[in-house]
Amino acid sequence: MSEKKSLNGGEFLIKETLAQDVFIPEEFNEEQRMMAQSCKDFTESQVLPQVEQLEKHDRELLTKLLKDAGELGLLGISVPEEYDGFGQNFVTSMLTVEEMGKGYSFAVAYSAHTGIGTLPILYYGTEEQKQKYLPKLATGEFIGAYCLTEAEAGSDPNSGKTKAVLSADGTSYTMNGVKIWITNGGVADLLIVFAKIGDDKNLSAFIVETNTPGITIGADEEKMGIKGSSTVQIYFDNAVIPAENLLGERNGGFKIALNILNLGRIKLSGAAVGACKGTIDHALHYANERKQFGTLIANFGAIKWKLGEMAIRTYASESLTYRASQNIDDAIHSFMEQGLDKGKATVEGIRQYAIEASIAKVFGSEVLDYVVDEAVQIYGGMGYSAETQVERAYRDSRINRIFEGTNEINRMVIVGELLKRAMKGEIDLMTPAKAVGGELMGIPDFGSVSTDYFDTKKKMVVNFKKSILMVAGAAIQKYMDKFADEQEILMALADMIILTYAAESALLRTEKLGNTLSDEKLALYKDMTDVFFYDVAGKINKSGIDAVNAFATGDEQQAMLMGMKRFTKASNVNSIAARRRIADRMIEKNQYPF
Repeated sequence: MSEKKSLNGGEFLIKETLAQDVFIPEEFNEEQRMMAQSCKDFTESQVLPQVEQLEKHDRELLTKLLKDAGELGLLGISVPEEYDGFGQNFVTSMLTVEEMGKGYSFAVAYSAHTGIGTLPILYYGTEEQKQKYLPKLATGEFIGAYCLTEAEAGSDPNSGKTKAVLSADGTSYTMNGVKIWITNGGVADLLIVFAKIGDDKNLSAFIVETNTPGITIGADEEKMGIKGSSTVQIYFDNAVIPAENLLGERNGGFKIALNILNLGRIKLSGAAVGACKGTIDHALHYANERKQFGTLIANFGAIKWKLGEMAIRTYASESLTYRASQNIDDAIHSFMEQGLDKGKATVEGIRQYAIEASIAKVFGSEVLDYVVDEAVQIYGGMGYSAETQVERAYRDSRINRIFEGTNEINRMVIVGELLKRAMKGEIDLMTPAKAVGGELMGIPDFGSVSTDYFDTKKKMVVNFKKSILMVAGAAIQKYMDKFADEQEILMALADMIILTYAAESALLRTEKLGNTLSDEKLALYKDMTDVFFYDVAGKINKSGIDAVNAFATGDEQQAMLMGMKRFTKASNVNSIAARRRIADRMIEKNQYPF
């Protein structure tokens, strides 16, 4: 077997990824599946029966559930064994997050604790800080929360006003300020708080115990969804924090916040995949029970279309999420081989794939929004009733496009980070962009047309990437250093990139499955890939045309529009029949079967 090769973050746009080099969910081993089963059992036996009570701001119940999860080891999946955790790799942690993602608002509390509430200490803490706090967080003795957002510092966290003043003898900091939208704030024992020391330009991070005098926890916010998670304001009024509780370096908090956001983004994608699967199962159960006009509604073509599309998008979301997660794991191992300790290696691994993390967050959250919306529609009037799980899923989903940086911010990050890496010479975007420009001026190469299924699809992926490089290259030449101000064009480009990465990820998964599945069993996976490519080609075309029309004129515009047509050409697909076949399998199994 040839050695697996991982591309650097963002390089998928200019280099080919081979199917043998990606991880797919079908490759989880027995130990990983057992951990996922533990999460599934806990969610089904402990969380779901008590969701309604949880949504009444029952802090005692929320605390108990988190501590019960801790006793089962579910809070310490990513925490090393020396700190009372399981020390599992990144991909395993993603699988457990996916299973917990079916637990509605409890999934938010769980993710906040195990992710942004714990991992900053693991990745940035001193050995003393790790020994003091990680075992308590891993076992559930302490519940963690993350305090970054302020009233005037949402998408721009470094503009926060919370201050920490170092004492004259250097032994403590006095903190003043207000943090808002703090998940787990009402039940937390430990806070990761971001504040500026004195007149520093950048934030610093602190580990703060909530029993510190001068800290006041506000009442739980009334929210549209995720009502079962505790979201509060936290007030710091001359709270004295020991100097040894500074996390990382002074002025280093902004970097911590950005890196932890990258982590939170891909973890959110994993939870969204789990929520998609859970919601699809509810929709299937209802469609297989509800009769109208003398037959089950599952028999109607309009319902099958919805079920098929829900599965197709979920398949793509899951494929790209685990592809990126394994890339992060591989990068972590590579950095460790270079001599970095596990914490620093993990930070660097996640930072390396910040582009892919943002793609996963945007795509995953928007797929979940689609899935829950269609689930409500399948339920009809009952879907609008608070008695149903899909009503809860619909409300809970909406926050995901705002969490961990809004989807608009993340779209800017995707393009901005690509351009930044290109400027640093880490990714050569301009050479392939110029090559595409030259191709536009030349005679199209009609060559021999391959009849191989995967070769044909790979050619489409190459062309999707050419469309991105064509638009990006021309826009950069047009706007130069002002390009960052053209947000509408950046967003169109981001959509093209997101859809291309999703399509390629789904294709690579299907191709790899072809090594183990019979043609008959692979047929439905090809159906999902076919329909996704067929739809994505039109969406990439529309985004590309919108961008081109925004800045190009005359012959350049005409050449680029011709290029968009050429690069986004899709094979004809009977998408109606394909969706029906996918839906029929789902209806037969009465659950998401892929």
